[in-house]
Amino acid sequence: MDAQVTTDLQNGVLHVKLNRPEAHNAFDEALVEALRQAVEHAGAEKEARVVVLSGAGPSFCAGADLEWMREMGAASEEENRLSARRLARLFHALDRIEKPLIGRIHGSAIGGGAGLAAVCDIAIASTSCRFALSEVRLGLIPAVIAPYIVRRVGPGRARELILTGRRFEGAEAAALGLVTRTVDESLLDAAVGRVVSDLRAGGPRALAHAKSFLRELESRPRSGEELSDWTAETIATIRAGEEARSGLTAFIEKVPPAWLRAQDRPGV
Repeated sequence: MDAQVTTDLQNGVLHVKLNRPEAHNAFDEALVEALRQAVEHAGAEKEARVVVLSGAGPSFCAGADLEWMREMGAASEEENRLSARRLARLFHALDRIEKPLIGRIHGSAIGGGAGLAAVCDIAIASTSCRFALSEVRLGLIPAVIAPYIVRRVGPGRARELILTGRRFEGAEAAALGLVTRTVDESLLDAAVGRVVSDLRAGGPRALAHAKSFLRELESRPRSGEELSDWTAETIATIRAGEEARSGLTAFIEKVPPAWLRAQDRPGV
């Protein structure tokens, strides 16, 4: 049987692909576990500078597998709780990957698929891609993915999308802020490639620090002296680090920084 999720490291980019094309990459327990393992691998892979999340076949991800949902409906409350926690921890792990996470979104991104788009740092979707948060139409709510949806589109727009469960396409998803931008599907790989190039120009530690800094800024708002002290301490610590010193020296000397020179080595 083919792997539920495949990983492929190319030139410092780890491609993570959902691989249930016959089911439009819908979530079931096996896919959740396979993606969790891929996320763990992404964090441990030292040569990976950027992670690109995509889907095999006609769709990015059609949400939850209906047969899986039927099985969960017949399962005990404790079994449901454990399954839901596994899914929630997967999204948490995706959100906490130190490396930039790019979503390559095409076909359909329904329910949990829209949640995957939302948890990416940068999501590039095809203009024709179909989105929906349609859980209420099944008597459910998108509880696990709601924090990431609200973060991307804001609470007011999230209410409308979640309560109506309506479908919308890529251009509206970009206007709402659910995805970063849209392009014709034939240009999707090129658009993702440009973002990868931009990200690879940044220092690996700087990118990781930026992600953790922004998460904390969002989750623990500060003001006044506490805010100024925290931001000053953060930049002072990073500026004194080896990567920053190397990057500033390279800029002054008008040579590529060490991390860009490293990318010229085979396999990096």
